[in-house]
Amino acid sequence: MFYENHHNSKYGHGWIEVICGSMFSGKTEELIRRLKRAKFAKQRVEIYKPKVDTRYDETDVVSHDSNSIRSIPVETASEILFYANEVDVIGIDEAQFFDMELVNVCNTLADRGIRVIAAGLDMDYQRNPFGPMPGLMASAEYVDKVHAICVRCGDLAQYSHRTSSETRQVVLGETNNYEPLCRACYLEAQKERKENE
Repeated sequence: MFYENHHNSKYGHGWIEVICGSMFSGKTEELIRRLKRAKFAKQRVEIYKPKVDTRYDETDVVSHDSNSIRSIPVETASEILFYANEVDVIGIDEAQFFDMELVNVCNTLADRGIRVIAAGLDMDYQRNPFGPMPGLMASAEYVDKVHAICVRCGDLAQYSHRTSSETRQVVLGETNNYEPLCRACYLEAQKERKENE
């Protein structure tokens, strides 16, 4: 991605990158890759994740492939501004779980000349826009939508189908609660669910 080498701290130009997609699409993997490259280039990097996300680790950001990077868990988006000092690049994982203030926080950081990389689900299990992600995508200079592979047919998947019966928007889980599906298989799964109710 060309913008990884586009940082121009001499003039204080920051920007926002968003990595979005369904569960199991490699969002966190891509976030970690970009942050590790920035660290290798001797850039000052900080990573944040929502405190609510303790699936793999209390503090580390961990991908489904078990790659990890040390992070700072925070309760609210505004806390990131409190911590973010003397930094070139900021990574934010599971951005959909943050409050709507995340959009302003990311713009404030970018305005300060910081490269901000946020990864998160663009849609919830009902295909509705998720949390601050739409606003973040609208504000970002770069948006990359990554895809999983549909577990039913093998096509590209963009939906996180919930296999459990919970109806709350936020239900932390992995393959025990979710499966990535393409559009056709998602619609078929929804039809099956209604028939079984």
